[in-house]
Amino acid sequence: MSISHYIKDIGRGKDGARSIDRAQAADLMGQVLDGQVSDLELGAFCLAMRIKGETPEEMAGFLDAVHARLNKVVASGAPTVVLPSYNGARKLPLLTPLLALLLAREGAAVVVHGSVTEDKRVPSEAVFAELGIQPSAVSVSAGEVAFVRTATLHAGLDRLLSVRRVVGLRNSGHSLVKLMNPCEVPALVVGSYTHPEYLQSMSATFALTGQHALLLRGTEGEPVADARRTPAMDVFKDGQTRRVQDQREGSLNQLPDMPAIDAAATAEYIRQVVRGDRVVPEPIALQVQHILREVKP
Repeated sequence: MSISHYIKDIGRGKDGARSIDRAQAADLMGQVLDGQVSDLELGAFCLAMRIKGETPEEMAGFLDAVHARLNKVVASGAPTVVLPSYNGARKLPLLTPLLALLLAREGAAVVVHGSVTEDKRVPSEAVFAELGIQPSAVSVSAGEVAFVRTATLHAGLDRLLSVRRVVGLRNSGHSLVKLMNPCEVPALVVGSYTHPEYLQSMSATFALTGQHALLLRGTEGEPVADARRTPAMDVFKDGQTRRVQDQREGSLNQLPDMPAIDAAATAEYIRQVVRGDRVVPEPIALQVQHILREVKP
């Protein structure tokens, strides 16, 4: 099999490229995930989609393909929350593990999935390791946090993400992992974006697919609210969208006392917050409340 006929459509440049429909997108991504394309085709696909940009229908098709192939996470039937963690820490401490632990403390089953795609950023896996949480098999129970590597979910998806190390650019896989539900049960996916155009595309995809999700502008692309400022938060369910949190404007009188970005300092800060020795930053506390309202009956 070959994806060359798809590349002819999507690879004609920003103005000449043609979009494909949902079924075609599912077929294309299925071949990519199954390892049926050459390295040359894979690179061409990644660069062509990078230039063209994905339509919601194309992204829905990509999701159809990956959802049909994942090694699904087995949850215990508890309210389940999915936190995709792929960006890591660059300038600010990585507090996705804190969000996960706060949700688990309230009885949620929390799945954090990710992989290391950049060597210069601190990944969640490193912070979790400092907290004594190692990568797990695909299962999680109420009140627990499971960190699952992307390669455990699907080797082909991990291969797609790893193209970034070669070409230096994000590809459709990096958007795909922020939208997917890797669990065998319904779950709330906490999506995050960095730029306004991703807000539009992710919103349209969540609405089209009917997924249950909370979307916000996260911290450096991570699914946790910036501890310094409360972002707007939208919830998607069954094709409907509602605003659950408005952005809070204005400057802070006092910035929260944040740790250094290295994994050890971040983990120690997280331990202090969970113990109650430090206050949970208000934006993160509000995010926890909104998530729990969505997942608890």
